[in-house]
Amino acid sequence: MVKGQFFIVAIFYLIILNACQPQKASEFSASVWLSDTLLDTELINEFGADDYGMKAYTMAFLYRGPNTDMDSTTASELQKAHMANINRMAEEGKLVFAGPFMDKDSLRGIYIFNTSLEEAAAMTNTDPAIQAGRLRMELKPFYGSAALEAVNPIHNKIRKVKI
Repeated sequence: MVKGQFFIVAIFYLIILNACQPQKASEFSASVWLSDTLLDTELINEFGADDYGMKAYTMAFLYRGPNTDMDSTTASELQKAHMANINRMAEEGKLVFAGPFMDKDSLRGIYIFNTSLEEAAAMTNTDPAIQAGRLRMELKPFYGSAALEAVNPIHNKIRKVKI
């Protein structure tokens, strides 16, 4: 092998070696994300992903309910109970995502359940804010990334305060 060819082979080797190194998600290009080389059959099975990496969930839309006239102490206690219920459902693996909207519209937040519509309806009724009429919930079947199931375990590693 001549000197120039060795140099080209060495550069090619370094490029391949670098491409095989673990990278942060922010360093992946779209073409790498879409590459079949990243398929993880263990995660596919664990999360129940279909061929598109998706699965069925139930999405809940939380709206302001009819009973919003409460004193601040009652409202605060009800919010604490609402958050405890959210944490319980997440710890059980039934709730994969939850969060409030940051404006003051009647649509207050969402849940994404890893359950059937029927089971999500039953779980919705365990929410103290629903029971008190402070919130009302509308449920819809939802098709989304099976990777949503990874949100809560990752979230637990990055939050400093548990509410």
